[in-house]
Parts: sequence; C-alpha cells; structure tokens
Amino acid sequence: MRIWIKRIVWVLFFVGVIALMVRSCNVHNARSKDKPKIVIHVKGEDAFLTEDELYDRLKRKGLIFEGQTHKTLKASVIERFISTMSEVKDVRVFTRIGSAWTIEVTVRKPIARIYNQFHETFYLDEDGIVVKTSGLHTARVVVVTGFIPDRIRSISVKEIINNDSLKSIRKLDDVYRISNYVCNDPELQALIGQIHLKKNGDFVLIPLVGDQLIVFGSAFTDQEVRDKFEKLKIFYTKGLPYEGWEKYSEISLKYRGQIVGKIKDGYKDGNEENEE
Repeated sequence: MRIWIKRIVWVLFFVGVIALMVRSCNVHNARSKDKPKIVIHVKGEDAFLTEDELYDRLKRKGLIFEGQTHKTLKASVIERFISTMSEVKDVRVFTRIGSAWTIEVTVRKPIARIYNQFHETFYLDEDGIVVKTSGLHTARVVVVTGFIPDRIRSISVKEIINNDSLKSIRKLDDVYRISNYVCNDPELQALIGQIHLKKNGDFVLIPLVGDQLIVFGSAFTDQEVRDKFEKLKIFYTKGLPYEGWEKYSEISLKYRGQIVGKIKDGYKDGNEENEE
C-alpha cells in the first residue's frame, strides 16, 4: 500500500512540474518583447548601416512590430533577411528569457567605388565582395572608372581568381589587387585618388597631388602589384624631389624592373634656363 502511495505522489509531482513548465512557457511566449538592442560593428570610419536604418528596414518588412511576443519573434527569419543585405558581413540574433533581445551586425569595409562601362556604380569591399551603394552613405575610398565589364550582381573576387575561364573576361580581381594595396598603405592612400581602366587593358592611376598620369599596366598577380607600387614609392620619394614635380606628364610602371617618365612638352629645367 505504501508503495502505491509513493508512486502516486511521484506521479503527481511530475505532473505538477510539467504543468508548471508548460505554464511558464506559455507566459514566456505571450510576453511582449522590448525594442531590440542593435549593435553595429564597423571597421574603419565608413558605416553603410546604422542602428536606426536597420530597425526601420525590419519594421517595413514586418519582422518587428508593436506588441510582438516571443512566440511571434522569428529570430532565424530576421537573421536570413539581414544577411541578404550586401553591406552586411555577419549577423547574429540573440533572444533571452524575458523581454530583451539583441541584433548584432558586422558591416563590410569598402575599399573602392566602381563605375563600370554600363553606367552602374557599386563598392568593392576588403574581401572582394560587391556592395550596393546607398543614397544615405558615401565612403571615402579610391574611385575606379573605365572599361570595366563587371556588373552590380557580379560574383566575388575569390570566385573569379579560382576560375581560370573567368579571369580573361572579368576585371574585378585586378581592380581588387590594386585598390586593396592602396587601401592598406597610408602613403598610397594619400597619393592615389582614382584608378582608370583603358580599353587596351592598362590601368592608369590618377594622383591627388600633381598632374602626372601613372600608367600602371596590368595587375595579374599580387607580386606584380607589390613590385610596381614599391617602384612608384621610391620614385616619388627619391626621384621626383630631385628631378622636379613638374617635369613629367606621365610615369609608366608597365615595364618590368624600370620606370619610364615622359617629359612634358616644352619643359625646361633650371640648367637649361641658365644656359640660355
């Protein structure tokens, strides 16, 4: 008899625990959620997305609304929606017991703004990903113009580099090599303002200081880009101060192991003037 009483007590205990858990779960699901805490991580000074903008997008999409409860909060759907934004690199949504919840976003860092041959414009980020422009934000990065065949909905630089058939018809990988090197070198950042791709396939750099054109040529490998920029930096620090900043109209880095300078028409240095 005592055994049956013990069993009944244990059964009632477990039923009570389960009932309490179900009630707690129902109360939790029915509780209204607070406005989410939104954290935006930005590398550098250019933020393509703010907390208010992200909140407004989620609200317009119907993923956040007044009176939203834990049950109606679809964290995975919100994560997927935010991850489709081209300016977003990573996103995580955290829900907690109670009314608080958090959205944490890492925004992509742009390194170049592209103006292609189809009159489209977009950004290229530090990972070689195409990022759409926004009417609310403009990044201070190097501008790339010219005969660029890649479109806004282009694939990433990594995919181009790993596919030999794409290398001959795409230019974003070459643009990425040059702009990424410039972005990571403070001296070159202060020097180079624009990269232009000519129809013959040569890249031309347009400096912020001086009126020389820098014929860069091709940019097939990281080593080629590194070697050319090292030559350019040596020329600007040791050659131009001696030769004179106004002497050359064009500086060419196309040829391996050398720099070729084109003297301006009618240029006369100090020695020539003294001889006259």
